[in-house]
Amino acid sequence: MYPSTYKRGVNQYANVHNESSLTDASPHYLIQMLMDGFLARVNTAKGAMARSDMELKSLYISRAMAIVGGLNEAIDLEKGGEIAVNLSQLYTYINNRLLQASSENDVEILDEVASLMREIKEGWDAIKN
Repeated sequence: MYPSTYKRGVNQYANVHNESSLTDASPHYLIQMLMDGFLARVNTAKGAMARSDMELKSLYISRAMAIVGGLNEAIDLEKGGEIAVNLSQLYTYINNRLLQASSENDVEILDEVASLMREIKEGWDAIKN
C-alpha cells in the first residue's frame, strides 16, 4: 500500500471513530474532548512558533480560542452560581492571553494557558458523570 493511500485510510478510520464517539458521548465527555482539543491546539501553536511558522501559529491559536469560546458558552451562569461566573472569567482571561501570546509570539504565555486548562480539566475529570 502506498503511503498516501495508507494515510487516507487512517484518516477515514479516525473520522468514523470520532463521529461515532461524538454520537454516543455524554455532555461531560464532550467537554473533556474540547479541553483535550484545546491543549492539542496550543501545543501545535507552540511548535509552529518554534519553527517560525506564523501562519500555522495563528491558525491554531484561533482554533484554541474558538474552543474556549465554546466552553464559555456551555456554562450555565444561572445554575452554576459563583463557580460558573469564576470559570467564565477564567475562560475570558485565557482568550485574552492567547491573543497576547499570538501578537507577541510568546511561548511562555501558551504554557500558562495550557497549565490553566489542565487544572480546569483535572477538576472536570474528577467529576463522575
